[in-house]
Amino acid sequence: MEGFLLSTIGDRIRQERERLGMSQTAFATLGGVGKTTQIHYEKNNRNPDTGYLSALEGAGVDTVYVLTGRRFETSGAGSLELVGIENSLPVPMYDIEAAAGAGRLFDAETIGSTFYLPAELFEAEGVDPAQVVGVTARGDSMGDTIRDREQVLVNRAQRMPDGVFLLRMDGELRLKRVQRVAGGAWLLISDNPAYERELIKPEDLGGVEIIGQAWRKVGRVF
Repeated sequence: MEGFLLSTIGDRIRQERERLGMSQTAFATLGGVGKTTQIHYEKNNRNPDTGYLSALEGAGVDTVYVLTGRRFETSGAGSLELVGIENSLPVPMYDIEAAAGAGRLFDAETIGSTFYLPAELFEAEGVDPAQVVGVTARGDSMGDTIRDREQVLVNRAQRMPDGVFLLRMDGELRLKRVQRVAGGAWLLISDNPAYERELIKPEDLGGVEIIGQAWRKVGRVF
């Protein structure tokens, strides 16, 4: 998986604060929180709440940009227009913890948010946007490749190892590096060396479902 990292909510909060020329303390006061909370927001350790965002919006912060990465600009007629929406495509971000289990993995009930990507990115790589979904990684088993709470875009059209894939095993969802080995077996590899490799024999492959290949990282959230 390539290291294409998109900006996070925390990055955009910091960008807006710097655009307004404010310190973290002043910006935190503006949003009705303490400086420590502001720091957590900018580092993506916490998710900003609606009260914080509403207070910032009233002070001129572009909260649409903070949440979506898209900006409003004023047209010649003085109205607001959403920049780039015609050239962007939505990617649903799913709550994989809510979706884990034997039931249906991707449905409306488990969509947490929507992320937008440039249409040309899909076109350049021949990826069908309808097959791309986003999930949030949990745990440290993939080391620096995919860190805890990083959002990962999964291409469901690509399910043939080798590479990093979202898997479902015994009702549990995992992000693992999958490698085919001699005899038709699969080797599941955690990039964190503290975790042991798992060999899945050919007769046991029926218990492993490949959901799709990890295509891009969005960033660390909450």
